[in-house]
Amino acid sequence: MAKVKNIGVFSFAKFQAVIMAKVGLGAGVLYSFGGLIIDVLVSIGWVSPVSASTPGLSFGTVLAFGALIGMPIISALFGFIVGAIGAYLYNLVAARVGGIELDFE
Repeated sequence: MAKVKNIGVFSFAKFQAVIMAKVGLGAGVLYSFGGLIIDVLVSIGWVSPVSASTPGLSFGTVLAFGALIGMPIISALFGFIVGAIGAYLYNLVAARVGGIELDFE
């Protein structure tokens, strides 16, 4: 059994940022795809512009595709911050309780 007694704060924060950027990219793809579907349905007349609150392919589409860039950046930023805080708190607690035991077999 090996014990993890200390986690590099910056290293773990970078790791969390990369993971959360990928999650944000997935969310951005889903968000932009959903926005595109609604705008297409409004454009072909299957959904009324009043209920969708957009008059066809419009600013909503631009914002939806902007999510492809914005959501990964925001997610990575929050992932970095939360990862740094989490690693710092782990290091504080692990010093008192001895860390986590891992078994590599």
